[in-house]
Amino acid sequence: MAEPAGRRMTPDEFFAWQLHQDERYELVDGIPILRHRMMTGSSTQHDQATVNIIASLHTQLRGSGCRPTTADIAIRTGIRDLRRPDVMVECAELVRDTYEAREPRLVVEVASPSTSAVDRTRKLEEYKRHPTLRCILLVETVLPQALLYRRNDVGWAIETFDGLAAIIDLPEIGARLTLSDIYDGLTFGPHWDPAAPQPEG
Repeated sequence: MAEPAGRRMTPDEFFAWQLHQDERYELVDGIPILRHRMMTGSSTQHDQATVNIIASLHTQLRGSGCRPTTADIAIRTGIRDLRRPDVMVECAELVRDTYEAREPRLVVEVASPSTSAVDRTRKLEEYKRHPTLRCILLVETVLPQALLYRRNDVGWAIETFDGLAAIIDLPEIGARLTLSDIYDGLTFGPHWDPAAPQPEG
């Protein structure tokens, strides 16, 4: 595996370089950075939640002009910044041999201990700057909870969804995600009580 170049790269230079790497990188201030989860490996909780989200969105969005993508597709968050969300929904014509989304509407980050702080701070602010993004969804894996940042006329509003009965409506892409679908097959620790009252999303 080639080591990252010592000089800063443009996105085009980065994509040409990434083709020869065995692992996924992001571009941060022009420097290729190994995607954090690749260093520690994704947990089965993280992997299953990601697969569940993609499966649900794929079924709902077929024929709509929108489609879910995996972390293989990047989103440009600055002149020299490229991120790889766990899941993204793009609503644009499919273009062959491209490595970045052109008109993303939704990004989803599934929590991982090694990335949670970055996802909730720097990456969140980067995503908010993208002109076509309408929703940013942060999904927990230690309990059934999600935070949705939705763009409105004055900025971004935050919505919280708790418990397996919660439903996340996403009219921006013509779909919805239920927490029961997101967490299908996952188990939670003894600290989570499914019988406890849950706040409404």
